[in-house]
Formats: sequence, C-alpha cells, structure tokens
Amino acid sequence: QVQLVESGGGLVQAGGSLRLSCAASGRTFSSYAMGWFRQAPGKEREFVARINWSGGSTYYADSMKGRFTISRDNAKNTVYLQMNSLKPDDTAVYYCAAQTRMVTSIIQADYDYWGQGTQVTVSS
Repeated sequence: QVQLVESGGGLVQAGGSLRLSCAASGRTFSSYAMGWFRQAPGKEREFVARINWSGGSTYYADSMKGRFTISRDNAKNTVYLQMNSLKPDDTAVYYCAAQTRMVTSIIQADYDYWGQGTQVTVSS
C-alpha cells in the first residue's frame, strides 16, 4: 500500500505564494510519476501538474504555467508544488496522486493512489 499525505495549504492573499508538500510511504516512490490535482467547491477535479519518476520531465495545465513549479526529492519521498502569484480562482482542495504504471497521462483515472487533500484559499 502507498500512503500520501499533503501539507502546506492555508489562507493567502492574492499575489502571494505557498509551497505544498506531499509525503509518500513505501520503498518504490522513486519509480512513480507524481501529479497534483485540485477541486473547487461544486466543480470537478482538474489536473494541475505532473512530474516523472526522476524529476527530469514536468507538465503543467495552461492556467498554471509560469506560476506553479512541481519538483520532487526522492531521497525524502516527497513531491512539492510551489505556487506563486496566486489568484482567487486558485482556491481549491489540492490533491497529490501517484501513478504506479508506466504511462504518461494527466487523466485522473490513470493515477492509483491519492492523498486526503489540503485546502488552499486565496483572498482578493
């Protein structure tokens, strides 16, 4: 079993920054691609960012490009999401997810393990 625990969410003013962390259990973390997703109240969960097993390849949703940065530290079994220039529309619960199969996908159904989520609220 793989357990993922997000942290770092909170309340921030528009234009501010937050760094989310996702701590993973298990000895095979370094072989997993990792993704960040988010879900706002009343809306479906959407893709935010993805990073491959080594950290050498990243991919972002269009609305996050230039503002968000995904990174990982395999020695610490942790993936990060640095969020800058935050907007009120970024308000959502942010989820960390692991992709254990060797596929390059940003589709929610292709991720196998999920954390409990961490709330990010951006005020105007």
